[in-house]
Amino acid sequence: MPVPSSPISVMLVDDHKTMLWGLERLIGGERTGMQVVACASNREEALAQAARFSPNVILLDIDLNGDCSLDFLPALLVSGVSRALVFSGMRDQATLDRAILAGARGVLRKDAPAEVVLRAIEKVHQGELWIDHEMMARVFGAFTNQRAATKKNPELEKLASLTAKERKIVDAIIAGNGMTNKALAQSLFISEHTLRNYLVSIYKKLGVNNRLELYVYAVRHHISAVAG
Repeated sequence: MPVPSSPISVMLVDDHKTMLWGLERLIGGERTGMQVVACASNREEALAQAARFSPNVILLDIDLNGDCSLDFLPALLVSGVSRALVFSGMRDQATLDRAILAGARGVLRKDAPAEVVLRAIEKVHQGELWIDHEMMARVFGAFTNQRAATKKNPELEKLASLTAKERKIVDAIIAGNGMTNKALAQSLFISEHTLRNYLVSIYKKLGVNNRLELYVYAVRHHISAVAG
């Protein structure tokens, strides 16, 4: 005879006693293949029970009597065993998207039919996501933007702040290789006074103090390629 598989262990986190009561009876039924191993109604209980039982799936409400569970969601999942499925009546898309970015594997509305609740728990336990296509697109976009933001190069941002005219002046300084301000101004068809004003702006944007430092900075960061 085949050995029956272990039931999916589920922890319920909700601040409404009636909701906990109903979910416990729905999920812990004889034919669901699931077992409710713990219930919690606030942050302290949730963290303690998650650490004690390491449930397969945590069915998690967002608003716990004014305390946002998303603030401690990563701590609930620290064991690496549990997967979170948000179960909320909240309609704010930004908050629901934040739940996925915080580590939840799905979002389920509280008015979902009983069979959908059970199927969502099963799918999340199997490693699948339980989110619609629109949310997937929003979350993927937010994740991509976050990664792009962390990869920003401060030096490239400095270079990007230069105007086209300022970049042209830096190119001329590199090409001139020691040219005086007067000769440089003449090559650019501007006055020395105007050139000095441009240089002050360039120094400030790039964090250098004089033409020598500017030359070294420009060569090091290939600033002429940006200007091209």
